[in-house]
Amino acid sequence: MREEIRQGLTKYPALRSALDADWLGVARLDSFEELQCFATWVRRIGSSDRDREEASVFSAAELSGGIAITDDREAVQVGRAYGLKVHGTIWLLANARRDGKLTDVSAGNLIDALRATSMRLPCSGSTLGAYIRAFDPR
Repeated sequence: MREEIRQGLTKYPALRSALDADWLGVARLDSFEELQCFATWVRRIGSSDRDREEASVFSAAELSGGIAITDDREAVQVGRAYGLKVHGTIWLLANARRDGKLTDVSAGNLIDALRATSMRLPCSGSTLGAYIRAFDPR
């Protein structure tokens, strides 16, 4: 995933902040068990560069008992079919917003910044609140 971000730096210099974020860790897939898990996810998802990136995220999530975050619809379906907890960017931002880790404005700014990189998301920064309420009216 970090390599994917690095590749986008030339076109989207703002991605540098994601690489520099001290709270983001790197999950290593070095042990035999970790590599076996990765190979299993590659078989399930596919072996293209993008698929291997998704497989690494899914492996890390499975091995740590965590939640995989991806906006690749096909990968989400595969992950869920095998019992993995998988959600997308909007889910992540909605939870951060609900938990007080992001304000409405900061979450909206992140959405707009991601959309500016041609990322396809189901709402804009200004419609994020309404979009979330449509799915979670709490």
